[in-house]
Amino acid sequence: MTDIQSHTLSILVENHYGVLTRVAALFARRGYNIDSLAVGRTEDPDVSRMTIVVYGDDAVIEQVIKQLYKLIEVIKVIDLSQEEYVDRELALIKVAATSETRAEILQIVEIFRAKVVDVGSGTMMIEITGGSEKISAMEKLLRPFGIKELARTGKVGLLRGPKDTAKEK
Repeated sequence: MTDIQSHTLSILVENHYGVLTRVAALFARRGYNIDSLAVGRTEDPDVSRMTIVVYGDDAVIEQVIKQLYKLIEVIKVIDLSQEEYVDRELALIKVAATSETRAEILQIVEIFRAKVVDVGSGTMMIEITGGSEKISAMEKLLRPFGIKELARTGKVGLLRGPKDTAKEK
């Protein structure tokens, strides 16, 4: 029996046009669904970090990593799930809010250490950062009020401690 689980891959790539397309195409060609994808420049403007969450067993992930290394722009691939790491996600949630429900929504915001970033005549926009479970829990509590729009960034993560993943090869 294979143990299919979530893997968080941190992929350092050369910051060139089309790299994201080539990496995403690699997953698509093999029929793997990307659960979460976040991309941004690192401390080095010539290098970007892709954080990809994908489900599979260890053998599948090992094959994906080998295929990623065949792409010329890929510098380093780390399965963060196999190490000690910190991850976060950000979400913006626009929720319906009336004068009767605002206080209750604010109480939920405070409990989750989120913040209100915009208030309209019938809505409030909330920003929350944290683990996926925390964001999902807050979303679940806000759903009865009426979520108008929701945007989640996807997971980003780094290894704990002094390791400099850009220098390893």
